[in-house]
Amino acid sequence: MMFNVPIPGGSTGHAVGGVLAAILLGPWAAMIAITVALVVQALLFGDGGITAIGANCFNMAVVIPFIGYYTFRLIAGSDPTASSRRAIAAGVAGYIGINAAALLAAWSSACSRTCATPPPDRRSIARMGSESPCRPWSGDTCSCLVGSRPS
Repeated sequence: MMFNVPIPGGSTGHAVGGVLAAILLGPWAAMIAITVALVVQALLFGDGGITAIGANCFNMAVVIPFIGYYTFRLIAGSDPTASSRRAIAAGVAGYIGINAAALLAAWSSACSRTCATPPPDRRSIARMGSESPCRPWSGDTCSCLVGSRPS
């Protein structure tokens, strides 16, 4: 998560690794690991900020691991560990997990702007779209690492 890619609008995109952690450790352990990483980053590096830790933890430590893990399980089925289907499932799950978190981040951003504008507003959806170049990295990284895992 420390590798940030600047995107338009003053934000950054980053490969979180939540789906990879969920596949390797299970979704509950991944949730704890990512939460600890986010808190350490907020306290020691000022990355993400302390006031946004709840939203960051929900979007990155809850949404990504659970959606990604169950997407992976759905696609991979009971194939052997070294099968190409599991590698493809990991890539798809990584992509879906990071997109789900981005959608919820856009939704929460829209909700926080004003009560008069029904969420999601145009700015938050545009922000979600501007981060899309970073999302395939998350799926590709997850796919490569799960595909190279020994059986």
